[in-house]
Amino acid sequence: MKLIRNIARYLLGAALMYAGVGHLSFSRQEFQAQVPTWLPLDPDFVVLASGGVEISLGLSLILLAKYRKQVGWLTAAFLIAVFPGNISQWMTQTDAFGLDTDQSRAIRLLFQPLLVIWALWATSAWTKSKAKS
Repeated sequence: MKLIRNIARYLLGAALMYAGVGHLSFSRQEFQAQVPTWLPLDPDFVVLASGGVEISLGLSLILLAKYRKQVGWLTAAFLIAVFPGNISQWMTQTDAFGLDTDQSRAIRLLFQPLLVIWALWATSAWTKSKAKS
């Protein structure tokens, strides 16, 4: 089971790094489309900052095994924090990433909680820490 969790942690880390690089380069405009209009920040700043956070979290998931539980909680919190962007994209019917129907945008909403669960499971963040003797 530990091997499977480690593989899942590495895959999530790689996915976050890929998405983070996308925020900073090839998908920057598409990510800007997801920034809620009610957020009182420049959409480009939000995209760049969240991209940096994603790259940092991805690297941390892969390289900081000793702190995997803490990184798992931070990753889950980040995924929850960006969820309003997904909701905004659905509510405003904004096309991005090939999500050009209400149905496809709604289905995407269902995957965010799965990512949160993935982060917590792959890092064993939900398990109790063993008491040190």
